[in-house]
Amino acid sequence: MLRRCLLAPLFLALSGLTLAQEIPPPPGQLVNVGGHLLHFKCAGAGAPTVVIESALGDFSTDWTLVQTGVAPFTRVCAYDRAGYAWSEPGPKPRTFAQINLEMKEGLRLLGEKPPFLLVGHSYGGPVVRAYGAAYPKDVAGLVLVDAVHEDQRVTIMGKAVRLRDGAKGIPIPPRLAVRAEEKATTRVPPAPGPVRPPLDRLPADARRANLWASAQPALDDAENSQREWSTEYFALWHEHPQKGLLGGKPLVVLTRAKGGTKDLDIPAEQIERERLDSQRALLGLGTNGRQRILDSGHNMHLEAPDEVVSAIRSAVEAIHRGGSFVE
Repeated sequence: MLRRCLLAPLFLALSGLTLAQEIPPPPGQLVNVGGHLLHFKCAGAGAPTVVIESALGDFSTDWTLVQTGVAPFTRVCAYDRAGYAWSEPGPKPRTFAQINLEMKEGLRLLGEKPPFLLVGHSYGGPVVRAYGAAYPKDVAGLVLVDAVHEDQRVTIMGKAVRLRDGAKGIPIPPRLAVRAEEKATTRVPPAPGPVRPPLDRLPADARRANLWASAQPALDDAENSQREWSTEYFALWHEHPQKGLLGGKPLVVLTRAKGGTKDLDIPAEQIERERLDSQRALLGLGTNGRQRILDSGHNMHLEAPDEVVSAIRSAVEAIHRGGSFVE
């Protein structure tokens, strides 16, 4: 069986694209997961393989600075969720279980061997937590990069809303096969626009890829479903906490020092206190956790990539030592 195959020509044929549209070539590999293509960008060698789960609206190429730093000491894969960048739309709803199933299958097709060190940024944090619950034997540890917590508040229409609000308690099983009506229409090239900080810290090719990927029509559809269904998990985890999920596996929680919160319908001081409390609560996912407070904004992979690389290295080394961090 061909384990590593680049399917860019097939991708262009399926999506109705032409090279004349100046689509950035995928820097990684496209694999067919149940009828839709997912893009994985892997580099380096060694174990455990580090797998990066990005935030809402972020792409594999946004992790170039971190991936370049990790590749010299172990294998590292960043990928684009279904509907993101070069990855085709996948089955809906876009639940954590659905995303996890697709990532697991994609890694299997690529020949990447578990257990993995999972890195989850923002929305990607709860996604990798769900992966740990669904496939515990496939997880060697977690690095949570300013990850979202189920009790955290976000600003919606000028109000501080808990992310678990609005849950309906409706579980949906995942499936690999994509239905015809779930496939996207032809993608279009983006309108020209500036690269906003901190994305301007990326290499030129990664900046261009971000501008292109951000303009693709499939992105909004995928994100809307992700937002809607994440509330179901947050409500469930609030009622039944994931305490002890990892056991003694290495866990690193990276937290920004200041949230930059303003007064909303509740005081900024309360919002900030709850944010820091929820970040500390993430340590309860296991018995072998470490928290690092970084002088950075939310986008640590761009603003403090060396610190993120350092956190990943510490987790990798702990895994090599059987779970022990160096104090």
